Amino acid sequence: MLGSLAKVFPRVEIPPERGPEPVPPSEQQMSFRQHFVLWFNLGIGLLVILTGAFLVLPEGLGMAPRQALLAVIVGSAIGVFLLALMSYAGARVHVPTMVLLRPVLGIRGSYVPSFLNFLQLVGWTAFELWAMAWAANHVAKTLFGFDAYILWLLIFAVICTTFALGGPIVVVRQWMEKFGIWVMTAASLWLTYSIVSSFNLGDVLAQTSTDGAPFWIGIDLVIAMPISWIPLIADYSRFGRSERGAFAGTWLGYFLANSWFYGLGVLLVATVTLGDMSNPAVAIAGAIIVFTAGWLALLATLAVETDQAFADIYSAAVTAQNVFSQIPQRVFVVIVALIGLVLASSLNMVTYEIFMLLIGSVFISLFGVMAADFFVVRRQEYETADLSSREGAYWYLGGVNWLALICWATGVIVYHAVNTNLLNRFEFMGSFVSQIQDVVPAALTSYGGSLPSFIVAFVLYAVLSPLLLRRNAEAG
Repeated sequence: MLGSLAKVFPRVEIPPERGPEPVPPSEQQMSFRQHFVLWFNLGIGLLVILTGAFLVLPEGLGMAPRQALLAVIVGSAIGVFLLALMSYAGARVHVPTMVLLRPVLGIRGSYVPSFLNFLQLVGWTAFELWAMAWAANHVAKTLFGFDAYILWLLIFAVICTTFALGGPIVVVRQWMEKFGIWVMTAASLWLTYSIVSSFNLGDVLAQTSTDGAPFWIGIDLVIAMPISWIPLIADYSRFGRSERGAFAGTWLGYFLANSWFYGLGVLLVATVTLGDMSNPAVAIAGAIIVFTAGWLALLATLAVETDQAFADIYSAAVTAQNVFSQIPQRVFVVIVALIGLVLASSLNMVTYEIFMLLIGSVFISLFGVMAADFFVVRRQEYETADLSSREGAYWYLGGVNWLALICWATGVIVYHAVNTNLLNRFEFMGSFVSQIQDVVPAALTSYGGSLPSFIVAFVLYAVLSPLLLRRNAEAG
């Protein structure tokens, strides 16, 4: 019997932590299947359902279900394709995402996205812990009358921190492949069956909305979820055996999961009265419990939701090491978990949609610059020896490639010029938004900001960077 248990629960050997330096060939172990398992698991979760619900909720974008479901498919296809491209780059160079940005932004220039990414990952950690703790507490109160939100918060924080200390290879092999993906798939299928079998799909698709957001604004919200992973995707794909395996596994796994759970969020709102939305996590949890044995699916969802919090904590630590490489990764893991725990104990979800859209506005154009540099300007060839050298090609002017920063900032401006949906939510931005709307043609404001900002940043850098490099070469 002990022998059988040993096969299921073998002794876990934690590999050495890997910071900014390239992953050695001996640790490039992640196959297509493991990339798929990782991103299928990371694409499933309570917050994904919640974000899908925002597409149709009156408090959100208020879209019609048919329009929202189409936005889910189109937005997932676009957003996950961009995510998979960065996964490809990480598997080719074998360094974390923030280090991968050094050739385009400069060694010191990469500190800017590192700071922003650290902030967003701490925020995501808090959101994940908050959602899991509230939902689990709601289940416990409903079934057993047991109310202990802080206790649940501590339990999830400890689990996620333990995963982050183990690292991605251990988590994928020992948890996700053996248990996580099977538990989550079974629970997701049961939850989907419970929801779909309770209504007439034709009636749901026939529902209309007179004051919902334009279709491409919904695309922005869908794209925001996969785009939020771009600043950390290479933290995992750097362990990949091949670029193609990383690209295909990431795209297929995350596209399936993101489309599936965004769609569940849309269907939940279209078929169930959620009640008080002052705490959306509790409202969504309550809706899931409505269905037969729905609480089982909810508990399984919570079990796998820890994967997302693990990724946030782990990558926040890796990101911090891009700036403070001398500090051990495990120290940052504990620091991030503690900050997330404190924030989650008093988090307000009123600003959740704003948080999602803000992520998209900042990182979609950054990836436009990165994609132009990696795939067009340098043709997928980075000199790893120069990634940490002040004498190398990536030091630029004082360690910063100012052209890349300007192209990035231009993309962010374009995003908000085309999609004023986010800025309108800040009262003090009212006059500024009015001025933007006076300049930008009204027809453009219906197409969202994600693709325009990506295209502008990509084209601007792809055109100007070779000219700058040629001029520097001639001057040298």
